[in-house]
Amino acid sequence: MKILLATDGSRQSQAAIEMLKRFKLSDGDEVKIISVVDMAVPMAIDIYGGYLPDTTEMEKSAREHAAKILDEACQRLGDMCSGDNVTVTSDILFGSPESRVVETAEELGADLILVGSHGYSRWERLLLGSVSSSVVHHAPCSVLVVRVPPAPE
Repeated sequence: MKILLATDGSRQSQAAIEMLKRFKLSDGDEVKIISVVDMAVPMAIDIYGGYLPDTTEMEKSAREHAAKILDEACQRLGDMCSGDNVTVTSDILFGSPESRVVETAEELGADLILVGSHGYSRWERLLLGSVSSSVVHHAPCSVLVVRVPPAPE
């Protein structure tokens, strides 16, 4: 079985990792963990500001943050898979999270995509979009969306 786990380091992504620990993985199974960095710059900056900011530092910081997230996820899964012949790989990708997750699943030939849901309200989904919803609607394979209870306020 080939599983693609998309993580952004949030507690919802941590719940997805915990869910994966419940799977019975066996010899020859593969888990690829990805973190997608979205470096989209709002067009209003160019139109109204007259310049595009240098994003070198932002990209470096985002890449370091994504690497840390992937290291932690790989370590958690590595502990789970120790002794088994399960391959765990990771990759930092750049672009739109929705499309990069689907593209990577197609390239991998994934049997399952595992993502956490942020649990946005209807209005938040309208304003922010929903990566998990988009993945569900465009994925070439099954998708497991893991939800967590709302945080106490």
